[in-house]
Amino acid sequence: MRWDDLTATGGGPAALFGADAVVTRTFDTPEFRGITFHEVRARSIVNRVPGASRMPFEWTVNPYRGCSHACVYCFARNTHSYLDLDTGLGFDSQIVVKTNAPELLRRELGSRRWTGAHIAMGTNVDCYQRAEGRYRLMPGIIEALRDHANPFSILTKGTLILRDLELLRQAAEVTEVGVSVSVGFTDTALWRTVEPGTPSPARRLDAVRTLAEHGIGCGVLMAPVIPFLGDSPEQLRATVRAIAEAGATSVTPLVLHLRPGAREWFTAWLAAHHPRLVERYERMYAGGAYAPTWYQRRITRQVHGFADEFGIGPSSPGTHRRPVLPERPDGPRPAGPVQLSLL
Repeated sequence: MRWDDLTATGGGPAALFGADAVVTRTFDTPEFRGITFHEVRARSIVNRVPGASRMPFEWTVNPYRGCSHACVYCFARNTHSYLDLDTGLGFDSQIVVKTNAPELLRRELGSRRWTGAHIAMGTNVDCYQRAEGRYRLMPGIIEALRDHANPFSILTKGTLILRDLELLRQAAEVTEVGVSVSVGFTDTALWRTVEPGTPSPARRLDAVRTLAEHGIGCGVLMAPVIPFLGDSPEQLRATVRAIAEAGATSVTPLVLHLRPGAREWFTAWLAAHHPRLVERYERMYAGGAYAPTWYQRRITRQVHGFADEFGIGPSSPGTHRRPVLPERPDGPRPAGPVQLSLL
């Protein structure tokens, strides 16, 4: 691989793992069968979002690369190719861990050059994926942000965020904290095939409910809405109803987008599980990574209608707890009005 020659004492290719880094250990472990961890010591951890991305935040922290959630549609798959790692099974099973992320973040937040800008997490790969149960990087990260009263937000499909509930409450007392959970559908059969490494949608909504019960408002990013598999009015209504019953502060639909890397992996999955849909997808995504604007607007309109029916409104003005959207360095934002306050 490109980074085999990185050591704790020598050079190697620059700007890997989101920063210059040294590989300290690569190993498998019985508790995580089929997963290989590549532990690295990064030289920086706060990453600037490219200006061309048009994202509503400028800075991110990503303690992991690769994700055992194994979502077949994950837009971040192509980032593994930068490391000469496979964007299919390799993305799901070759996890890069920045073991020094908490201490590095504390140091960077204390720098005179840092101005206290908002930091978004979970916008590339999930910071509460299974590896976090082993490495426990997020408590130190949240503590550093809390101690510097630095605003931040977290987007996750992982219920492990509840482990850090008290730290989130402490941070919310001194700065703006945004938490959102991704739940694109409640169909369990669809979940088992497209998001095999994630907690079930019901468990994720239980996490939303628990966060709300402890005073941490939580929005839901209804993503992705998957064309022809999870987009019928009945499916959309059932999902929005479950989101409302969980006490979410807002719901924002985001239609499936298929960037290079993810597109090939998703298409192979589609051919194996739903071959009759391959041609329909080729037509729908003939124009690029995003579904046609008319389709995005239709989904947005339907979801917002169901949200009105079940009483989920946009986040209140000035709220300290606002959901975030995942990184989208190219292409348009979701069509139609977005029913939440962006960062």
